[in-house]
Amino acid sequence: MTQRNDTPMRILVTGAAGFLGSHLCDRLLREGHQVTGLDNLVSGRMANLEDAVRNPRFEFVFHDVIEPFDGRFDRIYNLACPASPPHYQKDPVATAKTSFMGVLNLLELATRTGARFFHASTSEVYGDPLEHPQRESYHGNVNPVGPRACYDEGKRVAETLAFDFARMQGTPVRVVRIFNTYGPRMRWDDGRVVSNFIWQALRGEDLTVYGDGSQTRSFCYVDDLISGFLLLMEHDTATGPVNLGNPGEFTVGDLADRVIAMTGTRSRIVHRPLPEDDPRRRRPDITLARDLLGWAPRIPLDEGLKPTVAYFRSLLERQQA
Repeated sequence: MTQRNDTPMRILVTGAAGFLGSHLCDRLLREGHQVTGLDNLVSGRMANLEDAVRNPRFEFVFHDVIEPFDGRFDRIYNLACPASPPHYQKDPVATAKTSFMGVLNLLELATRTGARFFHASTSEVYGDPLEHPQRESYHGNVNPVGPRACYDEGKRVAETLAFDFARMQGTPVRVVRIFNTYGPRMRWDDGRVVSNFIWQALRGEDLTVYGDGSQTRSFCYVDDLISGFLLLMEHDTATGPVNLGNPGEFTVGDLADRVIAMTGTRSRIVHRPLPEDDPRRRRPDITLARDLLGWAPRIPLDEGLKPTVAYFRSLLERQQA
């Protein structure tokens, strides 16, 4: 059963300065916990932790999870790994090491200290799926030698490590598979479709659609996703993997039209070839999350795009000032 844990805990968040990590830190701090945030700032930014660093219950540590880390925590949330193709492909070896060595170090820490371990996996473990929508029982269609493999296969082996530790050491693990998530604090240069379109539209540039725009994505607002994180972490028995994402399915072309309308830009849509191994369809089956956690996303796409556009507009204004 899922229970809210109101007892203040010592919590470690890796990847704390990233898009998701910073929102998680803020939520945990609002709930009264003591939070240590780790990040090597390869893709994370201290600006994302602007609110957290003013809280006396937050400590930031500059650290790469590839190297061991010590401390005593009740909960460990692992979000350490660049998650957008331009960033994780920049140094694919480092990406793979983060997913294997980093997770190994954190699992050893959790096992040694009795902490509950949460791993943020990804829908990319399904690759370019032959099953639609994707259920947790689907084993995927992943190219192990392609340009995205450092991330896709890295996340798959990280899941393997987590469940091997659970079986061999009794380590309490929780694993979620994250589908496309958006919201404030995304990087403008992360190469993801929501940030790409908004940034291009606000700058008056043409919106780049790869392929004919008929490929689909499912977009989950960040606040909904973080709620799912906490529900799984505090569930008494569920381990996962559990899909977290919005089952609403939109074409990339539809998203481009919505961004153009919302920003009031005169930008046009231009088409480019699809990148290698880019999935054509992506939509989560969230039956397990509904049944186990009572979780489902609440924020529709148009509602979530408003604060996201506002965030990028303010970011652009600061850059131009």
